[in-house]
Amino acid sequence: MNKPPEQDDSTNRIVGVTLDEDSIGRSGPDIEHERAIAIYDLIEQNLFAPDGAEGQGPFTLHIGITGNRLMFDIRREDGTPVVAHLLSLTPFRRIVKDYFMICDSYYQAIRTATPDKIEAIDMGRRGIHDEGSRTLQERLKGKVRVDFETSRRLFTLITVLHWKG
Repeated sequence: MNKPPEQDDSTNRIVGVTLDEDSIGRSGPDIEHERAIAIYDLIEQNLFAPDGAEGQGPFTLHIGITGNRLMFDIRREDGTPVVAHLLSLTPFRRIVKDYFMICDSYYQAIRTATPDKIEAIDMGRRGIHDEGSRTLQERLKGKVRVDFETSRRLFTLITVLHWKG
């Protein structure tokens, strides 16, 4: 007996991620390292099912910037195009700005603050990250089914893209 598509998620996943260097650009070694880690974590474990293509994966994801939009070019593993989605970056700008500010506070606190202060800042950092993840899930609703952990990993990748604009 076959499982319903929403329960059989073995093919509903990302197996490769590339970044459009023309629109995103290259960064210093630290940022490149963070990007590589974010991609590795995303590929390692995810749920990613484009609407209308569930069960037809696994998929690859090419991420770029087009104007003021984040582009998700989704393809099958063999390179066959599935769909491209453009998401406005506007809903993410404040969240990413806040996230970077609290990360700076966290890294400064590690050097001098008490463990309680560090933990409080880290809880705030995780809260902002969760907000960004929920926003991404909302923006993808009706386009791509992702679970919360995949949304978190995608949001992490978005934060290290350092998009132009």
